[in-house]
Amino acid sequence: MRLVTAAWTGQKQEQEHTAFMTERGLVPLAWLNEKKGMNWETDILTLLQSGRMDALREWYYGKGAEILDSLPILPDDEVRYGALYRRPGKIIGIGMNYLEKAIELSGRPPGEEPVIFLKPDTSLIGPEDSIILPDGAGQIAAEAELAIVIGRTCRRVAEEEAIGAVAGYTTSLDMTAKDIHARNSRFLQRAKSFDTFLSLGASLSTPDEYANLSELAVETVLNGEVMHRNTVSQMIFSPTFLISFLSHIMTLNPGDVILTGTPGSVYIKPGDQVECRIEGMKTLTNLVSL
Repeated sequence: MRLVTAAWTGQKQEQEHTAFMTERGLVPLAWLNEKKGMNWETDILTLLQSGRMDALREWYYGKGAEILDSLPILPDDEVRYGALYRRPGKIIGIGMNYLEKAIELSGRPPGEEPVIFLKPDTSLIGPEDSIILPDGAGQIAAEAELAIVIGRTCRRVAEEEAIGAVAGYTTSLDMTAKDIHARNSRFLQRAKSFDTFLSLGASLSTPDEYANLSELAVETVLNGEVMHRNTVSQMIFSPTFLISFLSHIMTLNPGDVILTGTPGSVYIKPGDQVECRIEGMKTLTNLVSL
């Protein structure tokens, strides 16, 4: 099952709501409620926090997909995509999680534990929103990453059980003020925290969309050119390991987001277009401005 957050023409104040991403096009969840007498929550964060995402997925793989085929779709030219949601409880970043990237940055193989940091929700933007380069921050890098969306509360979960906590996956772009971080490694949190320094994709793909997650490729794209590409299998710490590891530090709640690290970063300047491309997800694209 694939969901998106979008606004569309004719909606009151063009508010962002959830729609199914089908092969025919987008079917708003609100239309399903209206035309079939259902009462699903119409935004992804509320679906997660109410504990009803699993029920929606079960409905979809029952008779739901067939029912959606009978409903109208949104015209493409009337749709504006947004971030999955704007106020996650926690956004947790993982640094240097691909072997090639870790050696590039540190000159040596990684340690035995992940590098973690937090992103404030004020840094969050969505598709087509502008990445604003802060004055005096020096060089800024953008990093495409697979993001994990947590679907249920978990604490001290075992790695073999961690997949059960995943609601789905999405695209993300994580920005870093490289010059600030280079001055002192302890400045990492500041370098990651500027407004517009995290873009979160519009689409959520549930785990059943991927028969083999390890083969999934993540691409960092600059001005239409793929600059870095690697697969989940090349992560130093797998998605399930990260969930387990983090859940032993802090309780993970529905709607929390884990950024799993980048296959490679690109320096960005005003006028650039940067993308995160992952198969089965809507490409995340942002422009860069001052």
